[in-house]
Amino acid sequence: MQSQDVAPRPGPDSPPTASLEQAEAALVEHYPRLVRLAYLVLPPSLGRNRRVLTAHALTQRALPRGRTPSGDAPAVPAQQTAGGRATDPGYAYVRLRVLRTALEAGLPLRRAAWPKRSQLPVLLPRVWGLRLFPRSGGADELALDQRLSALSGPARAACVLRGLEKLSDADVRAALEAAGVRDAAAALAEAAGVPVRGDLLSSPEFDPCSLHARPTDLMRRRQHTRAALAAAAAAVVCGALLVVPGDGWAPDGAATPPYARNPAAEAALDPGRLTKVPATAWRSSARTDFSVWPARGNLAGNRPLLRRALAVWARPGESVRVSATPGTASGAPPGPPQLLYAGEVDGARVVLFHDGLRIVRYAEPEDGTGGAALDFARVDGASGAESGAVVLDRADGDVRYLTAPWVREAAERDLLKPSSPPVGLAVTADGVADPLAGPVERAGACRSWNVLELTDHTGTRRLMTDLGELVPAHLTAGRPGRPREAAGDAGSGIWSPLACSLAAVRTQGVRSVNAWRFARQPLPDASGTADWVCTRADTWRGGGPRVLAQFHTPGQPYGAVAAKAENSPACGARDPHVLAGVLWKSQAGGWYLLAAGDKDTASIGATGGAEGTARGGLLAVRTKQGARARLKGALTDGTRVDGLGRRD
Repeated sequence: MQSQDVAPRPGPDSPPTASLEQAEAALVEHYPRLVRLAYLVLPPSLGRNRRVLTAHALTQRALPRGRTPSGDAPAVPAQQTAGGRATDPGYAYVRLRVLRTALEAGLPLRRAAWPKRSQLPVLLPRVWGLRLFPRSGGADELALDQRLSALSGPARAACVLRGLEKLSDADVRAALEAAGVRDAAAALAEAAGVPVRGDLLSSPEFDPCSLHARPTDLMRRRQHTRAALAAAAAAVVCGALLVVPGDGWAPDGAATPPYARNPAAEAALDPGRLTKVPATAWRSSARTDFSVWPARGNLAGNRPLLRRALAVWARPGESVRVSATPGTASGAPPGPPQLLYAGEVDGARVVLFHDGLRIVRYAEPEDGTGGAALDFARVDGASGAESGAVVLDRADGDVRYLTAPWVREAAERDLLKPSSPPVGLAVTADGVADPLAGPVERAGACRSWNVLELTDHTGTRRLMTDLGELVPAHLTAGRPGRPREAAGDAGSGIWSPLACSLAAVRTQGVRSVNAWRFARQPLPDASGTADWVCTRADTWRGGGPRVLAQFHTPGQPYGAVAAKAENSPACGARDPHVLAGVLWKSQAGGWYLLAAGDKDTASIGATGGAEGTARGGLLAVRTKQGARARLKGALTDGTRVDGLGRRD
């Protein structure tokens, strides 16, 4: 991309024009020096606090607006000093802009003329309640400041260009004329009467970037604050009177009053009305879900924290990071929610709520810095394993869970190493488990996939995996409609080559993922036996399930995706059937089209690049590399099957 010239009028004797990028770089590199120049040229009658803020404002406005060329030609000669500024047209340009606006700021306002922007009080930067001024110098600096204050603006600029920028008289005259001074010769003559030392101009006395701060008039500020509060209260009362309905309907008709005056809404935001379940309620309940989780955590009685969490839930501000799983509403609580947890976790205060449909997590930093976070996850209908744990915190790739009150043990298991024993995780009395390491990727390859293994009060073990949401997904194995827990050796063995494919359903609101080995196929050329496995990820919202058919050969750590579908009933309880195929190369070098269906498949046929038919649920046809074929199948009841998830 070509850069735009900020000075389009260079003459034959003027220095080279500066691009916008050069001007920006010069402003950043030499910002303290440019602010010092502006501070010295501005009239001392402004006062040190206003001079400091004005000098910064003028310097920050030195760049042109937008990216179009400016009408200012950098006719100011570059100073002949070291440090890279001597040949920098960008520095010459921004110095000219700073000099010009500083001189304009010292001009008196006239009734007949429209004031320039530099003559008006600056809007930014602005400091409230403090006065800023440079550090005080010695007697020499004070004497120099008094002499400079007695000079006119152009003469002051001439002194600064001579002493600070080390310009010759000819260059100073050119600079003043480029900045709009009508009589540069008179300004030079006036400045000649003030001997200027460069070391004094570079002293901290004239450094508006190294500042002292003092409060403003505290008594006067207190009086102004009281007056402002009284005026605000009067405005609120007048506004309330204006919206009170008379004999007719209000603008909102028969709607309830605004949110803050709605009794139901106020009750939802009252920490005293939170539902807190007793610690032993789950033992006698017929249900094992989030509704019987007790309120836990060392901050469960902290009313200010709970009030903040409820208020942010109802009205999250701009600094709040809000996230929600797909299909999850992020609105205010419909009534007083249930408190699940409130405590300190990894440097943050975390609060968990349950309103019957959602889990809501509020987190704020303990030190009060930064903004808060608000996360929503849909959990309607959760029971048993699906309500066994909730994510409390994520940090440095690790996940910390809050476990259900019926969980007796928690462990970490790597699905890629099914023969390795699980590593136990300590669980506190409040149900907080030790951090669990997340999946590990190196060089773009999946190296581990750790899952949470929970053992409940009945001794049943279940596997849960983190997919980037508040509630982990439940892993099962077996035929759809009758899946079993994947925590056993058989289930872990099925999941081992499939674990890394779980990354494809991250942050999709997944409720559970089932793996079903629907066929085993002897491979041609005595290459062993391959497994055909179908995985189905069902979501909390019901829609958007994702189905993968994977082909796993002996000796390979991962399965190959043979077919995939979304919003399909295939491989599920409603349609427990699947048909998939893959082009495969044997150890002997031959290419084959391999296809398989579940046990209810009566026949499979292939057309196109590979042709053949077979009775039953397995097909192997010799073909060539790159062949493309279409599969057709039939179930034992006569239903036609055309690939994954398509039925005739």
